[in-house]
Amino acid sequence: MSTVPEFGRGNRSTTGEPIDEVTRISGNREYCRAMSTTLLLGGHIPSVAGATALAVVNGTVAWAGDDSTGRVCFGGADEVLELRGALVTPAFVDAHVHATSAGLLATGLDLTACTTLAQCLGQVTQQARPGTVLWGQGWDETSWPERRPPTRAEVDRASGGAPVYLSRIDGHSAAVSSALLERAAEAIGAPGWTAEGPLTREAHHYARRAARESITPGQRRAAQRAFLTGAAAHGIAVVHECAGPEVSGVDDLADLLAADHGVEVIGYWGQAVSTPEQARELLAATGAHGLAGDLFCDGALGSRTAALRMPYADAPGTRGTSYLDAQQISAHVRACTLAGTQAGFHVIGDAAADSVVAGFEAAEAAVGATALRQCRHRLEHLEMVDLDQARRLAAWGVVASVQPAFDAAWGGAEGMYARRLGVPRAAAMNPFALLEAAGVVLAFGSDVPVTPVDPWGTVRAAVGHRSPGSEIGVMEALAAHTYGGYRAAATTDSLAGSLVPGAPASYAIWDGAEFGGGDSPSCLRTVHRGRTLFEQHGALVNRSRPT
Repeated sequence: MSTVPEFGRGNRSTTGEPIDEVTRISGNREYCRAMSTTLLLGGHIPSVAGATALAVVNGTVAWAGDDSTGRVCFGGADEVLELRGALVTPAFVDAHVHATSAGLLATGLDLTACTTLAQCLGQVTQQARPGTVLWGQGWDETSWPERRPPTRAEVDRASGGAPVYLSRIDGHSAAVSSALLERAAEAIGAPGWTAEGPLTREAHHYARRAARESITPGQRRAAQRAFLTGAAAHGIAVVHECAGPEVSGVDDLADLLAADHGVEVIGYWGQAVSTPEQARELLAATGAHGLAGDLFCDGALGSRTAALRMPYADAPGTRGTSYLDAQQISAHVRACTLAGTQAGFHVIGDAAADSVVAGFEAAEAAVGATALRQCRHRLEHLEMVDLDQARRLAAWGVVASVQPAFDAAWGGAEGMYARRLGVPRAAAMNPFALLEAAGVVLAFGSDVPVTPVDPWGTVRAAVGHRSPGSEIGVMEALAAHTYGGYRAAATTDSLAGSLVPGAPASYAIWDGAEFGGGDSPSCLRTVHRGRTLFEQHGALVNRSRPT
């Protein structure tokens, strides 16, 4: 059954008799003519049962239903598109991105395709230039035959003495050259420092900051725009930027929020506070939507910095790194709750999840469960969580911002998770079905540049989870990558992320009616709040334009 807008008239005539759909909409034609109107015909709109047509009036979804009704009631629209069976979905929301780092890959060094250590070092040799910082991202030694990362001596030889920053795929460690360390002297001897191998923890943060400061404002803005343009071409209309003092900077976030690209940016700043006054001051200083995102409770499994209850299977002497304890977590949650803003944390390991749950318990005792739920706090990644913890998080209204592509890249009996944790522990990673069953709202993202922007690949990864029993359905996965992204941003618009009448007109058109299979459909058009962000030239037939 199609859904029909009210337009102030309701479902009955002035005499109280029922009125049919065409009569109801036709009675409001003058209203529609006074505004900008787009009509989509002949499509497949799975989120609205039986719908093949969609009408947008002044940037808002006005109606969804069948073609014949659409032609009668909206045939005089400013724009009439014949979709010829194309798929129409709500535009995607990527709930975890790093825009500048992702954009820099277009002009920097993308190491994600390297299959050997020698290939990685060879690319450094090809692109390194004296005096210019080479920014690289994406190496993963767990897939190389050498099964080890590059040493500093190897990076120095490959770069010819140039300053080089090569971030590991998870972004929580980096191989750097000696020339870069001359610009990051604070890294030497800091926690996470090593004289030969990749840097982690604070030493890595110092090195990353030195590399980031080498980027000019013009390069930064160009990288951001390149990322946003690419996101729109993948059917993404909204991104959640996870900024913070360890991963970017205030200027970086300010430039991104001011970009006015069309892709909506919701910015988070990951820095802990202990009072509501500090929270308000930090929000004002950064322009952030909330104090969440990559506020690190721990690190990442690939870099062996995720905080674990039991030691790493391939490094029995370590259980990772904890950056925040339960008391600090509780203080941050309390402060943000009292300030009326979202709190949130990066949490991957099970020991980190324990600290987060304990922190929320203490916060509940101080401010109450209702206050926590009203703020809709969020957790990033949440890869190792059990059912009891998931139920508690759901009761506090916490949203899980998760990345199914992590499982696709590193899950399974032979993947990186199994090597780091052993097969039994790895099989419980990223339990999407468990979180959903517990009532936790899921929001999907990429964590780009950790994994690429590929929303349909993300949907497939959630549906085809490598651990049987952790997968979710196609429509549930689609909802997590659209509707869930708005919930993760604590939006007050309950219709955002849907295509029902009254919802903001944020949608994407795709080449074909099938979805959830092995191949990703191609995006033909991306629209956000009625504004076209991307269109594949000549792909859509517009009957309202002269031919």
